[in-house]
Amino acid sequence: MASQWREDPRIRSREHAVSLKTAAEPRQQEPSENTGESLRELPRWMHLYLYSMHGVTLDVLLSSLQGVVTNRDPKLVGFSSPYLCIMHALTHFALEKIYSQKKCFQGRPVVFHLVFYPSVYIGLQILIGNINTLTEQVRVVSGTQLVVHYILALYFSQVFHRGLAHLQYHPDCRCADLLRSLSGPDRPPSCGLPGFVRFIFFGMHGFLDEVLFTSLFNLVENSDRTLSGHTSLWSFLMYGSCSFVVEKLYFHLHFGRGWGTWQRLPIYICFIYTWEFCWGLVLRQFDACSWDYSHYPHNFMGLITLLYLPGWVVLSLYQDVLSNVLLRIRIPQTSMPWFPCSSALCSVDSHETSSCKLCHESPIRS
Repeated sequence: MASQWREDPRIRSREHAVSLKTAAEPRQQEPSENTGESLRELPRWMHLYLYSMHGVTLDVLLSSLQGVVTNRDPKLVGFSSPYLCIMHALTHFALEKIYSQKKCFQGRPVVFHLVFYPSVYIGLQILIGNINTLTEQVRVVSGTQLVVHYILALYFSQVFHRGLAHLQYHPDCRCADLLRSLSGPDRPPSCGLPGFVRFIFFGMHGFLDEVLFTSLFNLVENSDRTLSGHTSLWSFLMYGSCSFVVEKLYFHLHFGRGWGTWQRLPIYICFIYTWEFCWGLVLRQFDACSWDYSHYPHNFMGLITLLYLPGWVVLSLYQDVLSNVLLRIRIPQTSMPWFPCSSALCSVDSHETSSCKLCHESPIRS
């Protein structure tokens, strides 16, 4: 009996040490209590989606800045196309695979980051430019373009790929569980995307939406088979802020008040039209408004038109889908401690109940 009592403290000590070791391990490898699933890397389709948006954003940014330098146009109009969107998705996916081979350059990180990766990036961008022109002449790249491509290559290797590698995804996690963990008193081992990242995502998605829409419009109206689309740098701020507010409305109305899709949709549409009108009214004062609907039926001051109502309805419904996808993306605090936890993402009252019909889940209860 005495021997047994002497061994108990050691057993308890070992068990305590094991529990501490287990608690110290990365939480993303442990199964989630609510979903039975572990945190995983972002799926391949999401990588391609982000690469296409990011590529279109760079196209619009560079072309609009070039227009400012040459024409001093305050509208800040930039160009891209669905062809370039696909090419950006594929080439950046290849660059991701090349970036994953940096372990072969152990001991020589300068060679990889400053020589090898930029060379591959510049070569692929020159290839994309020549494919896009579809001419027999090889497109000559100027020294300024080489410098810009080199700076972008450093950005991708030092910032973009690193940040994307840290993001993790809940494949089957319920919205209610995610919102509860983000707004709960205990700090979760991983947090949702912070507000400024969501704003940037929505701004880039606005670029993608406008480029796709204008390219299809040019195809139908002008038979333009190049599918050239355009947008404005001002649209980044307009779409980013509008979608950010609509997402807050979605969280509050759906999870906080339990409103269905068709109850929320009129509020979305009224806010979108008001937002577009206000932005257009301000930009028009500086001759920076890039759209004019005066020749369309059912327009008001040429800034908004009911002709685009079906498009806004589709985008509003798709907005809720995007918000649910972004809720499933997490950033481990151990890997990116400089990102603040977005615990204020959800404004659901702890005394209210709601259910997520999109995820077919049980209500949120306090």
